[in-house]
Amino acid sequence: MTAETARALVEAHAITRDYPSGGGIVHALRGIDLIIQAGEFVALRGRSGSGKTTLINILIGIDNPTTGDVFVLGHHLKELNENERARLRRESIGIMFQNAHLFPALTALENVELPLRLARTPGKERIRLAREALEHVGLGKRWNHRGLELSGGEQQRVALARALVHKPRFIVADEPTGNLDSLTGRDIAQLLRDISHTEKIGMLIATHDPIIYNSADRVLQINDGLIAEHQNKTTGDPQQSRFQMRT
Repeated sequence: MTAETARALVEAHAITRDYPSGGGIVHALRGIDLIIQAGEFVALRGRSGSGKTTLINILIGIDNPTTGDVFVLGHHLKELNENERARLRRESIGIMFQNAHLFPALTALENVELPLRLARTPGKERIRLAREALEHVGLGKRWNHRGLELSGGEQQRVALARALVHKPRFIVADEPTGNLDSLTGRDIAQLLRDISHTEKIGMLIATHDPIIYNSADRVLQINDGLIAEHQNKTTGDPQQSRFQMRT
């Protein structure tokens, strides 16, 4: 084990994912190696159908690879049953989507509380943690507003607070700025980056948004199920990926 893998929050080794389709096989992922460290803000870019969402679903244990191994926070996902994977997501992984998926009739605080209710966190502790998470994303004064009373950017901040409320070590987001204007998207991108760095949370953001690319520590290009490029944000120069392609 190298020093790099010893510190990794997430490791994927030789991941493939095949789907039957019309009497044939679709090779959605074709041999991906990936490492994400604590405090790394990583963007994953690629066209629709390139494998971004499939890869994310595998990294958080919603889907299984056809071949290969995934380790998240030291857990070999292949060795966990469905209940154990769900518990890992509930306790240690935050998830965001393009749509905030708020319950419009609930307040911001009540929306953020939901993961803690599922975890059966006591009421006073739920409220304290939810208020703390909303303060963290700049919505401490909007906690009592319902989902329909919040702007698009505020709704995404609530979604981020909900992803943070259980203090995860790894967060994945699928197009979190896709429905936002450029100024609001820039604010959300900067907030994600700042939280990743200050809280030492590993983040993987699947996106088409150049604002996210420009905020990321690393940008991974996925084409036809292969990670084809690693951009070193320290120099700004594209380099051949450390994560080798396989055919």
